[in-house]
Amino acid sequence: MVAEFLRRGWAHFAYAPDVAEWAAAARAAALPEVAAPAAQSEWLQCGGTWFVGVDTLPNMSDGSVGVSGRLTGAAYDQATDIYGVLPLHRGQVSITYPGYPKPRKGEGDGAFRYRLRRDAAHVDGLLAVGSARQRMLKERHAYILGLPLTHASPDASPLVVWEGSHEIMRAAFARALRDTPPTHWGEVDLTEIYTYTRAQVFEICRRIELPAKPGEATLVHRLAVHGVARWAEGAAAPEEGRMIAYFRPELPDLDDGWLTLP
Repeated sequence: MVAEFLRRGWAHFAYAPDVAEWAAAARAAALPEVAAPAAQSEWLQCGGTWFVGVDTLPNMSDGSVGVSGRLTGAAYDQATDIYGVLPLHRGQVSITYPGYPKPRKGEGDGAFRYRLRRDAAHVDGLLAVGSARQRMLKERHAYILGLPLTHASPDASPLVVWEGSHEIMRAAFARALRDTPPTHWGEVDLTEIYTYTRAQVFEICRRIELPAKPGEATLVHRLAVHGVARWAEGAAAPEEGRMIAYFRPELPDLDDGWLTLP
C-alpha cells in the first residue's frame, strides 16, 4: 500500500475501531473549542460556511486527546513508517456547513470563482506573503493526515485530491529552487511556477473526491494539489457540520527533505 500511496499521492484507509474511538474522543474535545467566541471570531470564514480551525484540537504531541489514548491506526502507521515519528501539533479542525462556499472576507471575484471551480486547490505550506501575496514556502510539512469526526454524506464538501499531482509539483519546485540553498527556500517567490504548474495539474491529473467517515482516514502527500469541494444541494451532516481533524507535522530540518523525501 505504501507504493500505491507514493504513486497516487493519496490513500484512503478503511474503518478501524481504534480510530473510531479516537475520533469520538476528538469530536467531544473539539466541540467546546470550536464554540469558543475567540475561535468563532478568528476561524469562521466564507460567510459562516467554513470553520478553518487551525490548531484548534487540544491534543498532545502523540495525538492523545480527551479520554483517548495516543493516535493509532493504519494511516498514521504508514505515515510514520515513511517519514518517521514526528510530534503532532494541535490538530486543525476543519468544518464545512450547508452552503459552502460563500465568498471569504477580502476574497475578490476571481479568487471566489477559483474556489467554486477548482475547490480552492492548493499545495500546503505555500503561504501568501505581503501585499503582493507572493507564494513562498513557509511551512515544510511531512504529510497530511485527515481523520473525520462526524458522519456526513459523501457530497458534503469532501476532500479533493488531484492524483499524481505531487510528482508534477515536485519537479516544478525542484527547478525553481535548484540554485537556492534549502535553508533559504522560504525566501523564494514561487508564485509564477506554482500558478503555471497547478494549471497543468488540472489538465493532466484526475480529480478524486475522498469522502470518509469516523473510523476511516485519509493520507495525502505533502506536495499534492488538494482542496475542498462545494456543499452539494441535499447533502447531509449533523448540526455541527462536516468535521475533519487534520495533522500536518512539520519536517524537523531545513534541508532538502521537503523535495527529496518520498
